[in-house]
Amino acid sequence: MIELNIEEIEFLVELLNKYPTGSLRKIAELEGIDYYKLKRLYDRYYGEHVQVNAMYDIVKLGLRSYVAFLSVPQNDLRFVAHRMYQNPFIVHQCAIFGFKNGINAVLHIPKEQIKYIDEMLTKYSEDYEYYEVKAYPPAKKREFGEWRYSYAYAMLMDILKWDARTPMKEISKMLGKTRPTIRYMVNKLKEDGILIGFFANIEVDTYNRGVLGITSTLDEAVLERFRDYEIMVGVLDNNKYIFEWFFSSKEDLGTKLFEFSNYVEKVAIEYFDLLADIEKNRKYARFSKMVKKDGSGYRSILEF
Repeated sequence: MIELNIEEIEFLVELLNKYPTGSLRKIAELEGIDYYKLKRLYDRYYGEHVQVNAMYDIVKLGLRSYVAFLSVPQNDLRFVAHRMYQNPFIVHQCAIFGFKNGINAVLHIPKEQIKYIDEMLTKYSEDYEYYEVKAYPPAKKREFGEWRYSYAYAMLMDILKWDARTPMKEISKMLGKTRPTIRYMVNKLKEDGILIGFFANIEVDTYNRGVLGITSTLDEAVLERFRDYEIMVGVLDNNKYIFEWFFSSKEDLGTKLFEFSNYVEKVAIEYFDLLADIEKNRKYARFSKMVKKDGSGYRSILEF
């Protein structure tokens, strides 16, 4: 295992956010950096510790975002997690212990299929709750689109989501499309507002724990109190809010739980590392599993 230098990683991320799909030689030329030094950094960290991923506007794709909490017995946790990861509409999950002991999952559900969410979740647990979640502050109006592309677009979106720096030669081979066609497809996604952009992410397990809370009251004091911390805020349906505070298992869990519980009505601890191997080893095929092969729309969330 290589020794990580966080300054080198942050330097590489800064460059890749500036030139997410640019060649290393071009980046070195534009920034006045020694090419071989940049290549050594890239070969050292890219792929395992640094990744450039595509970001999509799922609202324009007709997908609604939900967060679900399922009670799962400890002995069945990994078995259920494996089953859930077969469903591409379940896009993320982690182990939680608190107001629900089991799994916290993020769902992207086609707008016309939200009536089937209960039936889908009962496949994995008899005790669950879920909420539609929006960014904070929420947009005043959301206009949900629909899937209106060929199946090749779903494959392309998966490739770019998994690694936006995948060489064009490889993408061409995977899709069976010419490079000009692929460039047209990428530009089409951008013009339609589906592809928001490419962003470099650090894949270092700095935060492997989280405190998650749900409350019906948004106390502005909590935003001010945790302004300088890794915290995310979301708006749930039924006039509720969700907070997540990320931290390391090396930090004192009890103190953080006690402090955070003052601001929420329901609280749980997230263990991101317990199911991380399942998520990491899953072949990335989200949109290409969601979408029908004929491109006519989404498959049923109950198929999996």
